[in-house]
Amino acid sequence: MLYLHIPFCKQACSYCNFHFSTSMKTRPAVLAAMAKELRMRRAELPAGQLPSVYFGGGTPSLLTEAELNDIFAVLRAEGYVGAAVVTERSRNAGAGNGESSVDEAGDSPDASAERDKTGNVAFSTTVSARSKGQLSARPTSQELPPRLGGRAEITLEANPDDLDDRTIATLAASPINRLSIGIQSFFEKDLTFMNRAHNAAEARAAVAKVNRAGFHDVSIDLIYGGQTTTDAMWAENLRIATDLGVTHISAYALTVEPKTALGVRVAKGKIADTDDTKFDRHFNMLVDHLTSHGYRHYEVSNFCLPGHESRHNSGYWSGQPYLGVGPGAHDFDGHRTRRWNVSNNAAYAKAWAEITSPADLAAANGFLYEQEVLTDNDRYNEYIMTGLRRDVGVSLAEMERLFGAEKARYFIDSQQGNLAQGLFLPNDTGLYRLSRAGVMRADGVAGDGFWV
Repeated sequence: MLYLHIPFCKQACSYCNFHFSTSMKTRPAVLAAMAKELRMRRAELPAGQLPSVYFGGGTPSLLTEAELNDIFAVLRAEGYVGAAVVTERSRNAGAGNGESSVDEAGDSPDASAERDKTGNVAFSTTVSARSKGQLSARPTSQELPPRLGGRAEITLEANPDDLDDRTIATLAASPINRLSIGIQSFFEKDLTFMNRAHNAAEARAAVAKVNRAGFHDVSIDLIYGGQTTTDAMWAENLRIATDLGVTHISAYALTVEPKTALGVRVAKGKIADTDDTKFDRHFNMLVDHLTSHGYRHYEVSNFCLPGHESRHNSGYWSGQPYLGVGPGAHDFDGHRTRRWNVSNNAAYAKAWAEITSPADLAAANGFLYEQEVLTDNDRYNEYIMTGLRRDVGVSLAEMERLFGAEKARYFIDSQQGNLAQGLFLPNDTGLYRLSRAGVMRADGVAGDGFWV
């Protein structure tokens, strides 16, 4: 899998603590450096077309047609993706008939195909407002959703205000087959509070516009529990979302992060902090509404219509190897090594400008990137965390196979109290899956099982 971090935004959302810049001065140099990183690091992933490519940020929908074409030229040349076959979706993107799509390697697209964020996961039921699913658990084979046939899932994060006719036509003419739209709310009051660049009208129009251009594999992000979001507003957000028929919804509690505009205002007492009871109320409304409308609650913060799981984030959660390219991007080799690039656009571009060989890249450890080697305990703890956050749960048999009988026994003992409190679904097969009450306390339940 491949994650591309596009670290540029029009403006800073009040809650966001991901790496980005509102200055475009380094943009040409950063994109040139990313192309170089893609070429030099290709051998770190298996040969052949990747199952998933994810454009995150930042705001990837700021990329121009020329910039996007340049990136895909490198992806094709280096074998990350197959040769693109442009079908009726791109030829008719401006006409808005929405009947076909861009295909990889000539496969016919699914008539109703699927996004999610995330390279970075915050493990909490009040997770940060844009989770990218970074922590991974174990190297297992990844099932490919039938909706895509043998094609790669190629996702791009987009903001509603960027989705004008020209941008949508550009995206439709590219190999991108899945959009993740950062809507957050359909209410002006919320959007203003969060300092989002789009307005309520753009939020409501975005999905219909991309559907008309042939994108039917669409995920949206929503944020709940914020100071401006009433119960009635949250209920209406959910109603609109399901009426739009999107195939995937990621919903996150508004987290007050230090050093963000929101964090500073709360720390100074200018606005009230968030309310855990509202988080719980909104989370229950979320689960009730989406599950009653046919969405599978497959991860604490993620819901999908049948067959429309995010392949990319599911890969993170199941321990697949992935390469992270760009400032602040993270990667994992599928075994023990995790690595992350410097979160500074100028430093990233400058370092790559001076790298001409693998030896230069190896010598850049410490200023271009850092890395860590996971211990057996680290991998066990991540297995517990990512497994319990998903509806597949954790299997005692698999746990024993991967980490040994001692840790499996430890996990059983650690969860006796949680079992007694009804935080797990009933089972007699050695599969531990959280109940609704358990999902709301997922971090604490997982923490009880950690080996420290």
